Amino acid sequence: MTATTSRRVLLAAPRGYCAGVDRAVIAVEKALEQYGAPIYVRHEIVHNKYVVQTLERKGAIFVEQTEEVPEGSIVMFSAHGVAPVVHEEAAKGRLATIDATCPLVTKVHKEAVRFAKEDFDILLIGHEGHEEVIGTSGEAPEHITLVDGPADVAKVEVRDPSKVVWLSQTTLSVDETMETVDALKEKFPQMISPPSDDICYATQNRQLAVKQMGAEADLVIVVGSRNSSNSVRLVEVAKLAGARAAYLVDFADEIDEAWLEGVSTVGLTSGASVPEVLVEQVLEWLSARGFEDVEIVKAAEESITFSLPKELRRDLRAEAAELMRGGTSEG
Repeated sequence: MTATTSRRVLLAAPRGYCAGVDRAVIAVEKALEQYGAPIYVRHEIVHNKYVVQTLERKGAIFVEQTEEVPEGSIVMFSAHGVAPVVHEEAAKGRLATIDATCPLVTKVHKEAVRFAKEDFDILLIGHEGHEEVIGTSGEAPEHITLVDGPADVAKVEVRDPSKVVWLSQTTLSVDETMETVDALKEKFPQMISPPSDDICYATQNRQLAVKQMGAEADLVIVVGSRNSSNSVRLVEVAKLAGARAAYLVDFADEIDEAWLEGVSTVGLTSGASVPEVLVEQVLEWLSARGFEDVEIVKAAEESITFSLPKELRRDLRAEAAELMRGGTSEG
């Protein structure tokens, strides 16, 4: 690396919420505004500690299971999506529902349903236990086999090698996913690919920016929560791209000043569910320690937006009351 006259920060762009996260967070805020607290949310609406804590202060209650929501309440499903059985649980619990599933995740769900109807074996590339994987698998459990990385490929069995398709969790590392796909294709040469890329555009854009900065950065700081798959992947991508060290932090005060020893260039990026204010706080923290020169590393423009869940156009409190009286709620 060439010497620099000052300490600098390579700031990855795009940053801030992706469209799916923005839609989900606004949906919770709008629901609280329209219907009042509490609004129950099944699992974290997005995987970010700051966002969850902020919404809790406004009146959102996050639960792990649908059964935890009192009858006659409003429950929102997170951006990661849920399996059909969860909708059934909500109906049994007489709950009015708002589905804030990211449209990109919904696309994968629909692909799973379609390929299952055509009797394909579906190889779902993703991380075991992740909420998105659980939701997608629930769409066609008898047809879906989870493949958690290249090491899993050897044990994969299918009924008919001529009727195999792969799908993926939307927040994976692009490179790791394609490594898994290549291994699967070697084992199942007739395996087909989904009609369009499953990995989220925002995940890809952020990984591309980190690849561009990784070779120049002595240290990469990723702002994001530890249960955020796309944030964790950014740390891995940074190290593979050549960064000497890379760390994941929720907040600026989690940064260890010892990480800056011998460092002249810091790469800074954030997960797709991280609000810009947290990145700004890290920039301020770095500036106070001499890293005042900020250069933007731009991988892509993001102009995609998604409309809010259609349920926000209805009187869900009235629907919930009707459900308690034994009526039925419309779609």
